[in-house]
Amino acid sequence: MLVYIIRRLLATIPVMGIVAIFVFSLLYIAPGDPAAIIAGDLATADDIARIHRQLGLDEPFLLRFGHWLWGVLHGDLGISIFTNLPVTQLIGQRLEPTLALTVTTLILTLLFAIPLGIVAAWKVGTWIDRSVMIFAVLGFSIPSFVLAYLLILTFSVELDLLPVQGYVSIRAGFLPFIEHLILPSIALGLIYGALIARVTRASMLEVLSQDYIRTAQAKGLANSQILIRHALKNAAVPIVTVVGIGVALLISGVIVTETVFAIPGIGRLTVDAILRRDYPIIQGVILLFSAVYVLVNLAVDISYTLLDPRARY
Repeated sequence: MLVYIIRRLLATIPVMGIVAIFVFSLLYIAPGDPAAIIAGDLATADDIARIHRQLGLDEPFLLRFGHWLWGVLHGDLGISIFTNLPVTQLIGQRLEPTLALTVTTLILTLLFAIPLGIVAAWKVGTWIDRSVMIFAVLGFSIPSFVLAYLLILTFSVELDLLPVQGYVSIRAGFLPFIEHLILPSIALGLIYGALIARVTRASMLEVLSQDYIRTAQAKGLANSQILIRHALKNAAVPIVTVVGIGVALLISGVIVTETVFAIPGIGRLTVDAILRRDYPIIQGVILLFSAVYVLVNLAVDISYTLLDPRARY
């Protein structure tokens, strides 16, 4: 098991190396002159030259990449062009809302989608199963921003039950904190929950057709024991896999959701940086999201050793 974990850890190094090369190359593969785009139409040649020096575009690619990578390894993601503040500081200021939204969405989605998939598999062919499949289809069909506006219209404008937008830290109280996160979490977690429910149903159906499940039923075991202790445990690998893959959906959905609900998180920071062509922030955020995705998939791979001993080999 230890050898497997070490091997998976080492495998993340070249992946992050490729990601780092791509992220740094954004300055060079972007259409046009990034310095001229950032400076604007009224910029002088001196302004463009200054931005060139600030971005390091006047240096050779390999030399600049080496300096940038050395800084990244020491926690330095560069300086924002427009705020003149360290990118790590800007990301740190926006980290709490994004982390709170992501964790809340994960908790609500897993608590709702996995039991839904289990029940659908247990009641296959019934109206419950068909209802879950309809939910899965709708979850994939409705864009998150459309659902977000529908939720705002219904629960904020018409019923006046929840706030329209903004974020309140948990330090200000749990109730206002969760009130500001319910609608964004539902909008963000719909596609994710539909995916998990569908995979859970399919995985459970395969396991429930096995002989040992029929043996457990013949012995008179309770349905809850059969579903949780026997079936879900053996169906967990595909479910955990899709939970890890779905993190990509959360990362992309955070940007849209935070924009719609005016949540001052990393997603909103990314949109503002793109609009202003603030390349150091764009590079830092992409690198952060990529690292999170790689680490989550690493954790999923390691969890296989606990769920399926064959994965160790």
